[in-house]
Amino acid sequence: MRKTLRVLAIIVLAIIVVAAGLLTYVKTALPNVGRAPDLTVDRSPDRVARGRYLANYVTVCMDCHSSRDMGRLSGPLVPGTEGQGGETFDRSLGFPGIFYAKNITPAGIGRYTDGELFRVITTGVTKEGKALFPVMPYAEYGKMDPEDIKCIIAYLRTLPSIDHSVPASVADFPMNFILGTIPRKADPHSAPAAGDTLARGAYLLNACACIECHTPAEKGQLDLSLAYSGGREFKSPDGFILRSANITPDMKSGIGAWTRDQFVSRFRAMADSGYVPPAVKRGEFNTIMPWTRYGGMTREDLAAIYAALMRLKPTSRKVDIFTAAR
Repeated sequence: MRKTLRVLAIIVLAIIVVAAGLLTYVKTALPNVGRAPDLTVDRSPDRVARGRYLANYVTVCMDCHSSRDMGRLSGPLVPGTEGQGGETFDRSLGFPGIFYAKNITPAGIGRYTDGELFRVITTGVTKEGKALFPVMPYAEYGKMDPEDIKCIIAYLRTLPSIDHSVPASVADFPMNFILGTIPRKADPHSAPAAGDTLARGAYLLNACACIECHTPAEKGQLDLSLAYSGGREFKSPDGFILRSANITPDMKSGIGAWTRDQFVSRFRAMADSGYVPPAVKRGEFNTIMPWTRYGGMTREDLAAIYAALMRLKPTSRKVDIFTAAR
């Protein structure tokens, strides 16, 4: 009996030692995406202009890294807050912790080299080698053309500096250990030529990270068998629940019946200079879909995205977009 207990004690001790070793490895050796590249980004007018377009209307960096007026439909940006950070993604929204969008004006990123900015955008690993929670879809950004990432960096360097302090993000257990395992080395792809509509659309679909919101998820993990079919839940602090739409080309539950012009016009209408997002009372339907941001894309780019969406596998999946607070 004593021998059996001794053996069990040794086994338990061995398990504890191995587990402690694994946790120590995860916390100290990960993430491992390599060193930040040694580069200096030229801030030519063309590069800054391209970065402004991408950061505002494609990758929509400004959407999360600014303040949004959720008292109006689709939460347009509050003027004067562009890039200051501070938007909160916490447990009330279904996140495993409290995560804050960083200040990406020169006041917040001035300590970063261009290479360190390149690495954090494309892999989610900070200057200090820590992993960001993938609220920012750095996995998708890591597949973009390096030149486009450099354009974004050039543009961010030109933003008006806003001295706005942002709290440190805190991940709950066990996410605080899992977090370091998420970043991967970037897998860059060249941006297709403008004339290759389908390839261009697929590139933009990735850059917009549409899959992140329009795919159901369980504990933060996307169910890729239902990619783009919608249904991902977003809980509001006001108590209502939003669910993303099915954007596969299913004729009944998706956007298969939409024409290209309908698709493009749906976006462009909300970015028209004369459009004013209507006020939304607390508890009424609103959407976090940044229509006013994506609507700023060119008609050609929106048409390319439409072409790419129409090539997806149609998924029949009816989604109840809005559940009112009880």
